[in-house]
Amino acid sequence: MWRAAILGFQHLLAMYSGDVIVPLLIGGALHFNAMQMAYLISADIFMCGVATLLQLKRTPLTGIGLPVVLGCAVQAVTPLSAIGNQYGVGVMYGAIISAGIFVFLISGWFSKIKNFFPPVVTGSLITIIGFTLIPVGFQDLGGGDATAKNFGDPKMLLVGFLTMGIILGLNAFAKGFLKSLAILAGILIGTLIASALGMVSLKAVGQASWFHLPQFFYFGTPKFEWSSILTMILVSLTTMVESTGVFFALGEITGHKIEAQDLKRGYRAEGIAVILGGLFNTFPYSTFSENVGVVQLSGVKTRKPLYFSALFLMLLGLLPKIGALATVIPDAVLGGAMIVMFGMVGVQGIRMLQQVDFKDNNNLLVSAISIGLGLGVTVYPQIFQALPQSIQIIMNNGVVIGSFSAVFLNIIFNMRPSHISTRAQAQVNSDAQPQSKN
Repeated sequence: MWRAAILGFQHLLAMYSGDVIVPLLIGGALHFNAMQMAYLISADIFMCGVATLLQLKRTPLTGIGLPVVLGCAVQAVTPLSAIGNQYGVGVMYGAIISAGIFVFLISGWFSKIKNFFPPVVTGSLITIIGFTLIPVGFQDLGGGDATAKNFGDPKMLLVGFLTMGIILGLNAFAKGFLKSLAILAGILIGTLIASALGMVSLKAVGQASWFHLPQFFYFGTPKFEWSSILTMILVSLTTMVESTGVFFALGEITGHKIEAQDLKRGYRAEGIAVILGGLFNTFPYSTFSENVGVVQLSGVKTRKPLYFSALFLMLLGLLPKIGALATVIPDAVLGGAMIVMFGMVGVQGIRMLQQVDFKDNNNLLVSAISIGLGLGVTVYPQIFQALPQSIQIIMNNGVVIGSFSAVFLNIIFNMRPSHISTRAQAQVNSDAQPQSKN
């Protein structure tokens, strides 16, 4: 149990910065005061734990039952900030609740898309998920804010690369439980080194309160406006596509074959999590792709550590002063760990692509174009800045663009009746060839 608890803490650290950054960005955009920000962060962390429990526990209706964590959907930052500024926080939370209901209701239909995710699609998608997250890791490695004057400061690069080196060293030379804790050890030792260099501030811990209980409608009752609801539904569709890739990635890692019923329960759990986010005045929640790298690198594929992660998140949400301790970890330290984890996710996708027959140019084109589009949009999301905001929500996300591209191109190239019959005939001829030689 204590080993599972420590592994759970490792998962928490891997996703904590992603959870905290969303309330910081949205709260800042809506000009929340210090007290409002304190509630927003605490309630958000608490709800991350609740949402994770919903996904971990498999029931007849909900929960995919894989080692996943749920956190704030970062693609919701821009639309939620725009809705909150234009219509007020009531409309913002009404749109979140409506989107959650939409996700829950379409989960059965959306789960039937499994046939559209053969290895050429899932492998490409998981490769995109990993490699499109690497720029996030590099940005954190340089200090988090690429526009800051001290971005890329030698001290930040030093602690970032030392963190990376510690993780790699433990994976190369450690054994057993210590090896599975490589990420946690790298983050903790990297933070200690950063503290010795004067890069760690405990100011946030001193300012945080000791106890804070999440409340319904803390910022106001929800209001409903059709364009805001439609915007958040579009955002939810993008998170469902991304979650689908994560589910298949974890299924590949854990050896669990993902069926339509698994997807349906997973989508329903996310829908309920989004509804609760609106009711408690926090955010929409989705499956975090960051933690796939932790599962892959640690080699621990059971759900027990994730239950501890969920409980720790709920505890930190109730005790803001303790939760604030995790915020002192420098961005450079997290960046060093992220590069390792995200790289592992990308290579996991490449491993899945090994099952694909790339002698067939159709498969080659599906994978090449999809990965190229996903990485291109990630590097230059501003290429779509002239399009309407509702379309930018979809087009600015490299994972979503790559996913839609892979599914669409696979339908065009590999699912045409003429291509299927040609491929089947080729298989028959191939099977018959050895017999003719005998």
